[in-house]
Amino acid sequence: RGRDSRCGRKSKTADLACTGIDNIAEAITLLELNNWDLVAAINGVMPQENGILQSEVSQANIYGPHSQAATAEAAVAPPATSSSSSSPPSSSSAFCPVLPSRHIVERQPRMLNFRVEYRQRTVEVVVEEGSAVGEIKHILETELQVPISQMQLKGWKSGDVSDVTVLRSLHLPKNNSLYVLTPDIAPTASTSQNSVLQESLNQNFLLVISHREAQRDYNLNFPGSRTIQEVKRNVSDLTNIPVRHQQWEGWPAAASDDSMTLAASGISYPCHHLSVCRRSSPANNQEPTEECADVHMVSDSEGDDFEDASEFGVDESEMFGMGSSTGCRKAALMPENSENESDALLHFTAEFSTRYGECHPVFFIGTLEAASQEAFYGKARDRKLLAIYLHNDESVLSNVFCSQMMCADSIVAYLSQNFITWAWDVTKEANKARLLTICTRHFGSVVAQTIRTYKTDQFPLLLIVMGKRTSNEVLNVIQGNTTVDELMMRLMGAMEIFSAQQQEDIKDEDEREAREMVKREQDEAYQLSLEADRKKREAQEREQAEQLRLQQIQKEADDEKEAIRLSLEHALPPEPAEEGGEPISKLRIRTPSGEFLVRRFLGSTKLQVLFDFVASKGYPWDDFKLLTTFPRRNITQLDPASSLLEAKLFPQETLFLEAKE
Repeated sequence: RGRDSRCGRKSKTADLACTGIDNIAEAITLLELNNWDLVAAINGVMPQENGILQSEVSQANIYGPHSQAATAEAAVAPPATSSSSSSPPSSSSAFCPVLPSRHIVERQPRMLNFRVEYRQRTVEVVVEEGSAVGEIKHILETELQVPISQMQLKGWKSGDVSDVTVLRSLHLPKNNSLYVLTPDIAPTASTSQNSVLQESLNQNFLLVISHREAQRDYNLNFPGSRTIQEVKRNVSDLTNIPVRHQQWEGWPAAASDDSMTLAASGISYPCHHLSVCRRSSPANNQEPTEECADVHMVSDSEGDDFEDASEFGVDESEMFGMGSSTGCRKAALMPENSENESDALLHFTAEFSTRYGECHPVFFIGTLEAASQEAFYGKARDRKLLAIYLHNDESVLSNVFCSQMMCADSIVAYLSQNFITWAWDVTKEANKARLLTICTRHFGSVVAQTIRTYKTDQFPLLLIVMGKRTSNEVLNVIQGNTTVDELMMRLMGAMEIFSAQQQEDIKDEDEREAREMVKREQDEAYQLSLEADRKKREAQEREQAEQLRLQQIQKEADDEKEAIRLSLEHALPPEPAEEGGEPISKLRIRTPSGEFLVRRFLGSTKLQVLFDFVASKGYPWDDFKLLTTFPRRNITQLDPASSLLEAKLFPQETLFLEAKE
């Protein structure tokens, strides 16, 4: 089957000979673009005549009048009979194949769409596939008011093309994007262009800078607000060519002042090509002077740049990590063998601000362990990623990375919002060894060994660390040779991973807090129950104690009453006999319970004895009153010293006891 497929494709390639394409590679490319559809490939390169498909014309030419008649019949035959027309046998590779007959159709030419950008303008161009590149330029000349002679049309996938190139030969898709370069035309100063210039300040320009001596290209993105002088300084960091020794090619004629912004310099948008090399000058061969201050005296037309580069009081070669051990040196970001990590980081932050400005990430002041605690061990919603910035002054990338990446507003804001940033300077071997020890203690030997594998020219490094339940994980190690966009993308990628983990941690924490809350509520309810039981028990104990106390009081009162009763009973005079010489009074006393107390008394007996008798029976006269039946009299109100005779309780009387109110 594979052999038949290869033979079929070889036959189709040979059959394209009728189109005038002799190059096998071009024929294969054309067939691949049409998914190996031979009819579509032929129709794409051969013009149509009178609305008849080229395959039918080829058939008629190859197979003679008979074939032409058959083709004509096929053209006028109804659709139901068109499929019954017999096809001639396969032709040799020198002729077009025999194709099924088709109807006459009105086929429109293939149109191509082009989106062309020029500075801040965008032009939409639609042309036929058979048009030449020059026709697009003619349209752009009318739209952009740019002469064709000064116009460079870029963006072709096949490289630069000439104005006479036919678009069909480029095998372009339907929609295409191009851009126009006009290196010889500087922007004109006008009110409308001033607004365009203001917009350009917020655009990013891609500078493709070729370092001729190193035979290396740098693709650098700069905002339109960046000055030419700042670009030259950044290139100085990359190439180790001081600004005053740089020789440039490719700047527009309008870019005569290094303080000019890129947006106003007239460079091409979105991409502009430049080249730089070291200027051949006798001054380059002179021996350096002994004093650093003398360096400022060696200057040419770009001497101001050199003076700015020496604001740190250091030699330029030292500034880019190539200094020797002699001469002026810039202050180290971190002192060597510092005993206290917090003091070292305070020095690092202060020196970093001096070098690169106040707009930089907020570096955590404290130990790496404290930074980890701050980032990883709070509540799940408050946790952050830990960014460990490792600086090395001996790397040529350090200045560019710090000034363009670490101090970029977007990076500073993103790090401050989502990261705890901790920094360390590994320029000195002692500080590097100390860092490796710290990393081994907190992250294990793997991280320390990873840091060891990076060479000096790969620094600075930005380690992105995420805290996990059991251990800390290094998500990413970002090297110094990156761009702001790539750095932001990698930070955002780390945040996506962290956010997914954080959501799980928040869910687990919420569930754990919910369980703990239920447990706390149960414990509180249990404690409340215990407290209620305790209070109930104490109340019962108090009640029992009160009852006992009252019982005791009652008992004591009863005992006292009983003692009084007994004493009264013993103090009573004996009951007289019924028959005696003295008058006898017989008294019947009814108690509240209905019983009767019967006793005889002498008529001369005092009422007090009667009261004592009643009290001895349990009815003290303080609580009860003694009454006669008729007439009703209260005996207890009489004088106790009077006798029974005087009280008219003789010879007999019935009394009753009644409790006092």
